[in-house]
Amino acid sequence: MTRSTPLPVDALFLACDPASFKFKNTAELSPLEELIGQDRAVEAVSFGIGIHRDGYNLFASGPAGTGKHTLIGEFLQRQAHGEPVPDDWCYVNNFADPRRPRALRMPAGRAQPLAAEMERLTQDLRAAIQSAFESDDYRNRREALSQEFKDRQEQAFEVIQQEAKEHSIALVRTPLGLALAPLRDGQVLSPEEFEALPAADREKTKASLKILEEKLQTTLRQVPRWEREHRERVREINREVTRLAVGHLIEDIRKKHGDLPEIIEWLGAVETDVVDNAEALIAAGQQAEGEGAPRPRPTARDGAMRQYAVNVLVGRDSNGGAPVIYEDHPTYGNLLGRVEHRSEYGTLVTDFTLIKNGALHRANGGYLVLDALKLLTQPYAWEGLKRVLRAGEIKIESLGQSLSLIDTVSLDPAPVPLDIKIVLVGERILYYQLCAWDPDFSELFKVQADFEEEMPRNAATIELYARLIGTIAREQTMRPFDAGAVARVIERAARLAGDRDKLTTHMRSIADLIHESDYWAGQAGREAVTAADVTRAVEAGIRRSDRLREKVLEAMRDGIVLIDTEGAKPGQINGLSVIQLGGFSFGRPSRITARASLGRGQVLDIEREVKLGGPLHSKGVLILSGFLADRFGRNRPLALSVSLVFEQSYGGVDGDSASSAELYALLSALSGAPISQGLAVTGSVNQRGEIQAIGGANEKIEGFFDLCAARGLDGTQGVLIPAANTRHLMLREDVVRACSEGRFHIHAVESIDQGLEILTGLPAGAADESGVYPAGTINRMVADRLADFAETARKFGVPDGKSEKNNNTNN
Repeated sequence: MTRSTPLPVDALFLACDPASFKFKNTAELSPLEELIGQDRAVEAVSFGIGIHRDGYNLFASGPAGTGKHTLIGEFLQRQAHGEPVPDDWCYVNNFADPRRPRALRMPAGRAQPLAAEMERLTQDLRAAIQSAFESDDYRNRREALSQEFKDRQEQAFEVIQQEAKEHSIALVRTPLGLALAPLRDGQVLSPEEFEALPAADREKTKASLKILEEKLQTTLRQVPRWEREHRERVREINREVTRLAVGHLIEDIRKKHGDLPEIIEWLGAVETDVVDNAEALIAAGQQAEGEGAPRPRPTARDGAMRQYAVNVLVGRDSNGGAPVIYEDHPTYGNLLGRVEHRSEYGTLVTDFTLIKNGALHRANGGYLVLDALKLLTQPYAWEGLKRVLRAGEIKIESLGQSLSLIDTVSLDPAPVPLDIKIVLVGERILYYQLCAWDPDFSELFKVQADFEEEMPRNAATIELYARLIGTIAREQTMRPFDAGAVARVIERAARLAGDRDKLTTHMRSIADLIHESDYWAGQAGREAVTAADVTRAVEAGIRRSDRLREKVLEAMRDGIVLIDTEGAKPGQINGLSVIQLGGFSFGRPSRITARASLGRGQVLDIEREVKLGGPLHSKGVLILSGFLADRFGRNRPLALSVSLVFEQSYGGVDGDSASSAELYALLSALSGAPISQGLAVTGSVNQRGEIQAIGGANEKIEGFFDLCAARGLDGTQGVLIPAANTRHLMLREDVVRACSEGRFHIHAVESIDQGLEILTGLPAGAADESGVYPAGTINRMVADRLADFAETARKFGVPDGKSEKNNNTNN
């Protein structure tokens, strides 16, 4: 097998040549109007917005910072601008059933004027009615009607009184009402005097009293009817006067909205109510004025006048296009609306004027954008949204009503028809979980717009990236970026993508880098941002976040955490892992040791035994058993016991990126061949011994490089990475420089055997046709050691030439 040579310098970092640009700085570039690198998402958003069918709402999925909100916002605004403005909606009193307010639909821009007109009407109503009731004509009519009632009553009693006189009986008024009493000589007789009369006179008088009493009762029974007739005639006069006083006021409003039958009908109900309750309106106003200082003119929100107000739920600009609403706090009430209450004399009361809209009302007829995670974490907000989407209407009710938790009497506003396109924005995991666990989700959100984290790096995309940098700088009034600065940003974008042939589409990170680079250019007093400013911005960002990395490096440098970077030892190797905290990640070397002894073919993962190893790490260790069995256990049992451990590891260990390092340590322990401690290893391995790609290759290399540099580079140090990870290398400038000077090396390996030769300096060896490895090779050493284990196990297992089974039986 051929020994691997270190990777050439040009494989460690793909630079962007500023000379390839045809501009001096980004001020010369045309603005970028589209979001780059998101062709799939753009097509999906365009389709989702364009199709108008039930259930074709959108879910924009992808990592935060990839421009989901920006793209969605631009598309929606562009689409909405060419669409008609949806109707206004308002709630008004339902005079037939005040507990169920009516929802009135009006063309855009008509609700607010109606509300203002009703406000002015209520200000004029009381004055108009009061003036009409204080007029001489009204007073004369009321007085004539009262006199007529009085005369009618007196005439009825006068007839009875005259008839009574003819029978020597008087009609007298008592504290208890009208009564009949016998007379003599014009004087009312007392009971004693009446009893002193002759019997014949008494009987005659009693007979007359009985007849007159019946007539009096008949007349008295007619009085309430006369009073009702009187009151009805008074009300009729009041209605007539009120209708004359306010009819023209309401008619003026009716003429302005003659094209809206619902409004005309409601105005008719308003007029009827005002006419029927004119006296109550006047009385309410007089009572309110009597309770304190003189009040300003009554409005639609005052007392009895409140029932004539118009509660504008949604009022729109008739020239604004369809609405695009982003609800940042999607609670149940903020989405579906709510009914508020006010305190009156210690009691909470409500009416239709306290109905408040929700985001669904404001976005009705247009588009509503919601953060999926925020929506799902608000109690019952997701269920409420699904309910209105399925029903096609927005019904305002409290959570207590919706869940049947309370039975108190409250408002039940009429529902509002819903015509809307919902766009949810969130991580992919939310989309997949909703698809898996919520059967309604796939029916209501049929379009996924999946946003990429990266895009290809080529001449066309680099040009787009340069325009993107210029656009951000121009829109946010920053300095232009010269060609060198643009090249440095593109190199950083490739590093963030973790691939030399890709560029990140995480626009938030790029925008932050542009902002910070502009700041350092300003600190340096430059007119344009240079490559030095971008480099300083990158280094300053790392400096702000790398306190823990420095502490870890210090512990290794000072020997608190034991990591060797020189010499050679069997069964010991430097593995590499990545620690990610917030938005910063760094590589951390770890000592991995392996010990082999006689046993039953068991590979003992100490991390798993103490429950510190995760499932992926445990899987990687079990793969080692498969490798050993395939390579060395075909002709004899593996009579060994191997223990593997991450030394000085006090937390959880997961992932399989150290499985190749563990196998190297295991084979070194079996063969006795020492491993160079100046080398570190990363990469996973399969049962065939092939090295597989891992993540975080740049951070792992730089992590070991920092430790070696702190102790002094001697030209023997380096890192083994999977050959498949070569394309991912975008290493720091100091690492590339050390490699170019031969002080540090990066080796790309494809197999365990290739890595063994680099780590030990010995040939790995390939088996011949009979499965025998050449003498002096690593594999031969391992095979010989395993053969010794097997022979030793056989000797211990077959005492005195008898089988272990028979021996146990005899015992």
